[in-house]
Amino acid sequence: MIRHIRIKNFATIENTEIDFHDGLNIITGETGAGKSIVIEAVSLALGSRADTAFVRSGADKAIVQMVADLGDEEYVITREVSSTGRNVCKVNDEIVTLGNLSKLCKSLADIHGQYDHQSLLNPEYHIDLVDLYKKDVISPAKAEVAQAYAEYTSVRSDLKKLLEELARGQRERDFMEFELKEISQANLVPGEDQVLEERIAVLQNSEAIYANLSGAYEAACGEEYSLLSGIKGMTDMLQQVSGYSQQLQDITDRLNGIYYDLEDACSSIRENRDSVVFSPEELDHAISRSEMINHLKNKHGKTLEELIEYAEELEYKLSKINNADGEKAALQAKLHECGTALKDACARLSQARQNAAADLEKLITEQLLQLNFKDAQFAIQFSPAPVFTANGNDNVEFIISTNRGEPMKPLSKIASGGEMSRIMLAFKKVIGDYDQIPTMIFDEIDSGISGIAASIVGRKLKEIADTHQIICITHLPQIAACGAHNYRIAKSSDDERTYTEVTALSDDEKTYEIARLLGGDNITDTTLASARELMSANS
Repeated sequence: MIRHIRIKNFATIENTEIDFHDGLNIITGETGAGKSIVIEAVSLALGSRADTAFVRSGADKAIVQMVADLGDEEYVITREVSSTGRNVCKVNDEIVTLGNLSKLCKSLADIHGQYDHQSLLNPEYHIDLVDLYKKDVISPAKAEVAQAYAEYTSVRSDLKKLLEELARGQRERDFMEFELKEISQANLVPGEDQVLEERIAVLQNSEAIYANLSGAYEAACGEEYSLLSGIKGMTDMLQQVSGYSQQLQDITDRLNGIYYDLEDACSSIRENRDSVVFSPEELDHAISRSEMINHLKNKHGKTLEELIEYAEELEYKLSKINNADGEKAALQAKLHECGTALKDACARLSQARQNAAADLEKLITEQLLQLNFKDAQFAIQFSPAPVFTANGNDNVEFIISTNRGEPMKPLSKIASGGEMSRIMLAFKKVIGDYDQIPTMIFDEIDSGISGIAASIVGRKLKEIADTHQIICITHLPQIAACGAHNYRIAKSSDDERTYTEVTALSDDEKTYEIARLLGGDNITDTTLASARELMSANS
């Protein structure tokens, strides 16, 4: 509920403060006085988009501050718009994003301009009004539909992806089978290409390898003088004197180690020498095998290990293609199951909506009768939508007849502007009891009505104000007379500037203002008496 608003350097308003109250708050003023500027300022505080045009000429920034209650919490909302375009939003002196401010304020107030009834002419909006009414029943049903729709679309997407893969796979199947066969028949072994290169090098140089190994063995271990026998002799001589000092012992130990290492090396040289065998057949086979592997590597642009992994991938893809019929059948069965669940959820949602619509029809019709539609007939028409969505598969449209004997037609083809204002008010009376928004703001929704209809609208606003705070801008005395708290917007100017001020009216000032609305600038005892009579009739 909005308690207070301060507006500074906003359009033609230099600095003004307004205390709002429970019940029906009425704002009046002459045409062009700037009544809608107040609503624009309130709208800015409630999260509408900022515009540098709001900044009063000559000022650095426009400031709108609002004090509001929501539940047990009090909020101080501040919007600052600078002439350079900088926009600041604060809640309880903490900077917040415009999105967070808008989210908070959607639960605080609802603004209805003189053209907002156009939403009633849009059938796409009608289903939202039905859902808002009895939302405690419809919202859970909508949640079930949304979940069922999400599951259905997920499975449908998986099936579509599988079918696309199958179509693509079928075209590539023969080629993949050929590649897999070619690679599989090669019986590749990780690291085999490196082993083959080393073996080929050994086979091609076997004579040189044998000769050098033999020479090295003879030098180290030959029957005549050799390295091994020489080191053995050195070791024996040092062993005889090693006991005389630690240094001699260390030298002896080092020579012993060299001797045994050389002895092991000789054994390895002998084994390698004896294993050298030149085999033309083995060399030809190794070269042929190496060329085949290199051909596959070059053909596919892969290493040996990558070729082995690629073969495994081909095998997996072919297996998936070969077993796709089962996967496709499973997904098709799952899609059918999800589709049935979605249809059932949509049917339950549709039934909940139709039950709510039946009650809503009665309540709206009652409100229309109270708003001087004596022969009104109102109905909510359902038809199936061509596709299922997360919101169900209902098309909903309001149809109405406002005159006796006339057939019921879509709302957009029946009602005049003045009638639409009253029809919208009927909806606000009914739906407003369910949306739990404490404040309703009406900006000249009385456009196009007068006389008896205006009095009826005023009384209806007063009735709604029993359960909501209403802030209403009007130019009609019949509506102004219903106000529990009245304000007047006036514009004045000096030689340099124009100023707009908002003033709370006392009872006498309220009478004078209503008389002005009745008779214009020529206020007489007669118009004052008429104003008092109008106020008395709506007290």
